[in-house]
Amino acid sequence: MALNKDRNTPTRDGTDVVHPVAAAKKIYAGALVVLNATGYAEPGSTATTLTAAGRAEAQVDNSSGADGALTITVRRGVFRFSNHADAVTRTEIGKSCYIVDDQTVAKTSGTSTRSVAGKVIDLDTSGVWVEVG
Repeated sequence: MALNKDRNTPTRDGTDVVHPVAAAKKIYAGALVVLNATGYAEPGSTATTLTAAGRAEAQVDNSSGADGALTITVRRGVFRFSNHADAVTRTEIGKSCYIVDDQTVAKTSGTSTRSVAGKVIDLDTSGVWVEVG
């Protein structure tokens, strides 16, 4: 039903989001975190069913837990990740890059084997600056 009077709509900045962690997964602080096909957080990896969520704010070890037994705080923003041999170059600035693992991104989808990490913002000699989340 549409509004017929003013509404005090709650807000939050959306920078830090808490996600339940997938079963049998350990996520290290600083890792590129993804949501798997069932919506649980896990470390970035080469797969086509992942959605990049952000950077892990702390280590969470759910190695012996079930889906959702633990949660992780993930920060959305721009982060520097390692550049893969399938290297992101300056011509990819403003374009998507792809997840190789929890610390590495690549220029291409690896013939449709990698999920999108985010948008390339910049790169330097230490890595690729990616807008994630």
